[in-house]
Amino acid sequence: MIWQGRFDGEDPLYHRIFQRVSLENDYDSISPNDFVLHGFAVDEGVRRNKGRVGAKDAPDIIRKNMSNFPVVSPEFSLKDFGNITCENGNLEGAQNELAEKIAQVLKRNGKSVVLGGGHEVTYAHYSGIRKAFPGKKIGIINIDAHFDNREPQAGIGASSGTGFWQIAQEGEIHSLHIGIQKNSNTLKLFDTAHQYGMKYILADELFFKNLPAVYTRIDELISACDVLYLTVCMDVFNVAIAPGVSAAAYNGIFADAAFMHYFRHILRSEKLRAFDTAEVNPSLDPENRTAKLAASLLNEWLMLS
Repeated sequence: MIWQGRFDGEDPLYHRIFQRVSLENDYDSISPNDFVLHGFAVDEGVRRNKGRVGAKDAPDIIRKNMSNFPVVSPEFSLKDFGNITCENGNLEGAQNELAEKIAQVLKRNGKSVVLGGGHEVTYAHYSGIRKAFPGKKIGIINIDAHFDNREPQAGIGASSGTGFWQIAQEGEIHSLHIGIQKNSNTLKLFDTAHQYGMKYILADELFFKNLPAVYTRIDELISACDVLYLTVCMDVFNVAIAPGVSAAAYNGIFADAAFMHYFRHILRSEKLRAFDTAEVNPSLDPENRTAKLAASLLNEWLMLS
């Protein structure tokens, strides 16, 4: 059993997340502001991108590390609709399946939580948001060392590194990429970002004294959109705290006080309707360190319910 933890009693004051999770398959059960969870147990995009596979096993590991967090709101509800998998390398089919399910969640005013999987989850999650809100301006905040805006290669197709290029082909993109590493993106990827108007903040700019400037950039993105989607690729973090990723970052950022300041600022936006984590690779993750960090970041949003 995945959802289990310390049982201190039935009184709601004692509740932990595992006591407030319901396993569902009927989307009509969703009430407004329910947190609705899907696992995207897929890393075909990582394989296509020549990365180290294993992220498909992350959703259940992250669930286990979420289970024991305390519930802080009497209205908190988490509905778990299980995992989406990728059969026979059909990444596009898995992405379409997730998009359809996300659309159902958001049309019922639920809050979408997705546990990746590779960062190919971004295109799927965004596609579901667009299906739910076809006339709305969707803002995306991508906390990541990489732009993930590569053009798909002939004969290979979409991958974990192409999501933002794919999104940009469907209309004007409104994205802010936080934590971009100069040594992880070619000049071509920077050029593509500039060409499509993808805004970014370099990892080198994420220090405490620069917080006002970071807040301004975030607020500009949020104020210009109708709906907000947050995606966190765990390879943005330093390998010391996030070793279990496809592409470890020896100069990555830390989940320190400065990071938590602007991260919580994003989570407090009433426009935020969807949040996912990506690239946790349990096969490379001693003591589940990266999975625990991903679970903790997700829990920051759950605690605001």
